[in-house]
Amino acid sequence: MADRMVAKQAPRFEMDAVLPNKEFGKVSLEENMKNDKWTVLFFYPMDFTFVCPTEITALSDRFDEFEDLDAEVIGVSTDTIHTHLAWINTSREDNGLGDLEYHLAADTNHQVSKDYGVLIEEEGVALRGLFIISPEGELQYQVVNHNNIGRDVDETLRVLQALQTGGLCPANWKPGQETL
Repeated sequence: MADRMVAKQAPRFEMDAVLPNKEFGKVSLEENMKNDKWTVLFFYPMDFTFVCPTEITALSDRFDEFEDLDAEVIGVSTDTIHTHLAWINTSREDNGLGDLEYHLAADTNHQVSKDYGVLIEEEGVALRGLFIISPEGELQYQVVNHNNIGRDVDETLRVLQALQTGGLCPANWKPGQETL
């Protein structure tokens, strides 16, 4: 039986990443916490695939909205930073990513994917997992789905805003509506 993660401290991580300026650097949950930022951490299976660029670019295209909500977005796969950079340097028209507004991290030893329960060990790739972590390091939301299905940026933003209200948000709650 899997252990519950929501409402507990999120597993800490530090990973190599390609930064928005296309340089190599590090990303860590501790850094986001120190900067009082929410973390939207999402895993995807592999670079140079077909569903992945649709959601990675969709998140990047809406990055300003996450930034307005004091959230850092971090994309993660088990590919290397060099593969990430090659994919970023490939145009969107050629199934690449083009410029990204957030960090793309490399979980090459698979530890972070294991810690978050999304690693398909026999394949060495991650499921599509999305986690929202508070500035205090509490994992407040998780969703994991099959790799054939891309995620919805509107829903991710809605959930982040709901969590930030600190209130009770009913079904179909939208930003600006009353909480319970």
